[in-house]
Amino acid sequence: MVGASDRHLSYLRAIRTRVVATYRRAMTSQRIVDAVPRIAALDILRGFALGGILVVNITVMSNPAGLAAGPVTTVLTAFFFDKFYVLFSFLFGYSLTLQFRSAERDGVDARLRTVRRCLALMAIGLVHIAFFFSGDVLFGYGILGLILLAMNRIQPKTAIRCAAILYGSFVLALTAHGMIAPPAEAVDQHAIADIRAGWLTAASYRWETFFERFDLFLVFGLLNVLPLFLLGFAAGKARLLETPDRYMSLLPKLQWIGFGIAAPFSLLTAIVDNPLLAGVTALLDLPLAAAYAATILRLAHTSPRLANTLGAAGKFAATNYICQSVIASVIFTGYGFALVGQLPNWQVLAIAAAIYGLQLIGSRLWARRHRYGPVEWALRRVTYGRREKWPRR
Repeated sequence: MVGASDRHLSYLRAIRTRVVATYRRAMTSQRIVDAVPRIAALDILRGFALGGILVVNITVMSNPAGLAAGPVTTVLTAFFFDKFYVLFSFLFGYSLTLQFRSAERDGVDARLRTVRRCLALMAIGLVHIAFFFSGDVLFGYGILGLILLAMNRIQPKTAIRCAAILYGSFVLALTAHGMIAPPAEAVDQHAIADIRAGWLTAASYRWETFFERFDLFLVFGLLNVLPLFLLGFAAGKARLLETPDRYMSLLPKLQWIGFGIAAPFSLLTAIVDNPLLAGVTALLDLPLAAAYAATILRLAHTSPRLANTLGAAGKFAATNYICQSVIASVIFTGYGFALVGQLPNWQVLAIAAAIYGLQLIGSRLWARRHRYGPVEWALRRVTYGRREKWPRR
């Protein structure tokens, strides 16, 4: 009897131990997911990059042919086009390391979470393409995120080498393309008519435009965006942006290289406007984007108000990115005022400045009561695979 009683007690203790362990894992997972600290520098840089991305995107949404030639277009080509996507892609690669780290702390499979998140990005991107903007990046980020997931055990030095090889190939490809590419054709007026039309006609135009260029989209993603992901991934593994003491000493050097060397040559290539220099322009994008990031981080370090304003916008970067397209669609397409192809350069840029300013203000107000934006919340639910109430402050 004593032996049987001891066995029963041991059995009950084992059950209790398992139940307690399961409960603790569940509670610990919840606490850890909530407690993984945000990196201020990432949010600040995302918030800053949103402004540059808006300027570039709105030039296409306001007119498929882009802005009219002139000094404004030259300045935008030299200092805006492609620079902010360089920064945004780097930050995306960095953020993936945080996803992996969070999963490791939670004791769950990082691959499943990342696959869910990437598939969700692709789904959101397809909706964005169909109804708002054919130049969407979220779909491509989802695809390339899956590729980066397969490389998640890569060492930082190896990641940097791979990035250099891929980006070098991209530069060579651009140079070769500039030698053989025919002159750019004028935009068909039917395109403007389609954008001014209703939902279905405009969606059909965007869909066709996206898939007509899908092969170039894949090549561009693999040779241009993936290496930027890898650079961000390497920086994330090295925890470069975790605290200011890790990166502050590097910032003046980045500014000197970017503004002292890259900026003058970038302006020169924009003035010359020769397709043969496309590869050189792509090389100059990297140090110039790094100089922008360095400048913003130094300013944010001395200005808490700037840091808080940009950081709030950066926390809701995906929501703000989609909202930019929604607002621009109301202004330029048949969903609203149908002003595509009708506004001069200065008015288009003034609209971009107004939208970005409203987003900076709106993000700070939203952050007072909410932890996530709607798109971030949807991504979070899919990523973690559980239902939660809408979190408030």
